[in-house]
Amino acid sequence: MESLGVLMMHPMIPYLQEELDKRFRLFRYYDAANKKEFLSLHSPSIKAVVGNSIVGASAELIDALPNLEIVSTNSVGLDKVDLRKCRERGIKVTNTPDVLTDDVADLAIGLMICTLRHICASDRYVRKGLWRGLGEYKLTTK
Repeated sequence: MESLGVLMMHPMIPYLQEELDKRFRLFRYYDAANKKEFLSLHSPSIKAVVGNSIVGASAELIDALPNLEIVSTNSVGLDKVDLRKCRERGIKVTNTPDVLTDDVADLAIGLMICTLRHICASDRYVRKGLWRGLGEYKLTTK
């Protein structure tokens, strides 16, 4: 049985690329010197496209892949995928929503506390030894 052909639009972290390589027949679009020639040669074998927030699936790319069934983007946003074209062709589209939602919220809270409590400025004050000569650091917002 022939494995599913996947068009990789960009290099991925080694672990993900190795896992995809184990499971699918990868076509590395980003390595192709002549993109049109590459697509015309391999388009019948490609059923999936993997992109990210920088490069996805344009209408032109989708039109060049007659057997395309799914577009997956390794990002939250879908702005690099022509959703109208995918809808017209019945191509499924996936992304990675909520992957970093909790981490972004944690960072936002940390930055708010840092700003209100002047943590970075206080750190610089201590590291420069200013506390020796200037004494107490000013109080901050609670």
